[in-house]
Formats: sequence, structure tokens, C-alpha cells
Amino acid sequence: MSQSATFAHQPVLAERCIALLGQGIKQVGREGRALLIDATLGLGGHSELVLQTYPQVRLVGIDRDKQALARAAKRLREYSERFTAVHATYDAIDQVAATYGSEEYPLAGVLMDLGVSSMQLDDTARGFSYAREADLDMRMDQSSGKTAADLLAELSTAELTEILRQYGEEKFASRIAREIVRAREESPITSSSQLVEIVRETIPAPARRKGGNPAKRTFQALRIAVNQELKILRNALPKALQALSPGGVLVVEAYQSLEDRLVKRAFQQAVAPAALEGIPLTEVKTFQLLINGAEKAGEAEIENNPRAASVRLRAIRKLSAQAERNGE
Repeated sequence: MSQSATFAHQPVLAERCIALLGQGIKQVGREGRALLIDATLGLGGHSELVLQTYPQVRLVGIDRDKQALARAAKRLREYSERFTAVHATYDAIDQVAATYGSEEYPLAGVLMDLGVSSMQLDDTARGFSYAREADLDMRMDQSSGKTAADLLAELSTAELTEILRQYGEEKFASRIAREIVRAREESPITSSSQLVEIVRETIPAPARRKGGNPAKRTFQALRIAVNQELKILRNALPKALQALSPGGVLVVEAYQSLEDRLVKRAFQQAVAPAALEGIPLTEVKTFQLLINGAEKAGEAEIENNPRAASVRLRAIRKLSAQAERNGE
């Protein structure tokens, strides 16, 4: 039975994100009319602030989680004339932009708030948390795909090792993978407590005494594998950049190093000067970073919202034709 904890959903770095998206609206929108896409809608915290702050903006929220879509739509029902929810993974952002963008409402901004949501972590039936007893599901879209339990039952030692090493950066990946394969011969691994115990018993005692729960990296790795999170992000970033209207802004909040490295690399490639026929390579740029490096949350926000502690915020703007001529 699903048990959802009661919690106050607090969007991370909300005011900063809204201000950055506002730069895109100012550049692109005509009298404030523009389209924004919240590519990871969740419970709609950021979207609500966008709709409150920019009364002429239309917003499309994408999420693969039908439960999140339903709750966000309820939260944003007073903005129903300007808000549309789309059930999809956010690497379909090019299709969403083509469907909902127009000359009157050009795409001025995209927000990606990556990772697992508070709702998903707090719903014990979803199996995301190593701190709560639950079936090992971990699917963000529970209507399709294999669960974490399925992967633990089917994958070879080598495949499990690769997932734990690549997605969890787990130094004891091969040990844990071997123990998972051994343990499943005795009984299926279907619950979070079973997996936590396997990891705890496998990792050497000195390593268990530091860095929090020793199963954290294993759960992260499985969640990423189940939901193909890095593949979707890798596909979505160039599509979002291409879909933006000139002057539009892409804002990304990442919460772990694997995601942030992909975002950083995509932004670095985007701001590299492009070669145009008859124009020297160094004189043409298509994008401009709005933040040098990544911004972090302040101490006050982290104290109020612990999830903000790991955030890394990056933003990039697609240059307008005028900006390109001015060499910005």
C-alpha cells in the first residue's frame, strides 16, 4: 500500500531560476507573451512561480510520472488557460516545443530540475529510498519499463558491476555485484531492506563508517539505470538548445556529479565559436553562458531546505542575431 509522507514541496533556488528565465522572456517575448517549458515538472513548484511572476507567459510542463502530472495540474488549476501538462520523457522537448511554440509565443526558456523528486522519495511504494522499507520499483513512470528488482534478477555480474561503477561511482562495485548474484540464487531480491543489507554486509567495515548510508550509491545507480536518466539528459540538452528562440535561456539544476558533468560539457560545446562560410571561426558565437561555472545554494536556503545542499545551477542563453553581430 502506498504511503506518501506529508511534506512541503520547496523548489530549489526558485527566485534565481525565475530571474534567469525572465531574461529570456525579456529578450524573446512580445509584451511578455512567450512560451516556457518546465522539462521536469514534478509537483509544479517552479512552474507556479513562473505563472505567478509572468502573467502573459504560457507554460508547458513535461513529466514521465503520471502521479506528479496529476498533482501538479491540481496545484496549477487556476492557471489552466496558460498551463499544459504533457506526459513524456523530457528528451521529447523538441516535439513539445514544435507543438506548443508559435510566432506569437516563441520559446523563451527551458528549465530542467534534474533527479528524483521529493514526492517520489517520500512515497514508500516507489522504492527509491534506501531509508524506508519498500518494493524495489524505482520507475519514475510506473506504467512501463523494468523495475530495479527486475534488473537485480536478470543482469549478469559484469552488467551489474558496470551499472554500479558508472552510475553510482561505487568503488566496491564488483564485490556488491557478485554478492547480489550469489544472494539471488537463494531468494529473489525484491525489497529495499534486502538490498541495503547485502550492500552493508559486502562493504568493508572502515568504509561503512563514513559517507552516510553505504547503500546510497547502489540505489542511485539502479535508479539511473531503471530510468535511463543520463541517456535522456544527454539527448535532451542539444534538443533544448536548438529549440530555443534567439535570446532564449536554458536553466539546469543538477544534484549529482554525473548529471552536472553532462550539463557542463554540453554548455562548453555550445559556447564554442561556430564556423560560418566566409567568417573567421573566432568571430561567431551562438550561445553565451549566463553563469560562470555553477552556482550553489546559500546557507540559509540549505538550512530551510536540505535538498538544496547538493544543487549546481547552470544557465546559458541563445544569442540573438543582433547579439551575434555585436560579438556578444
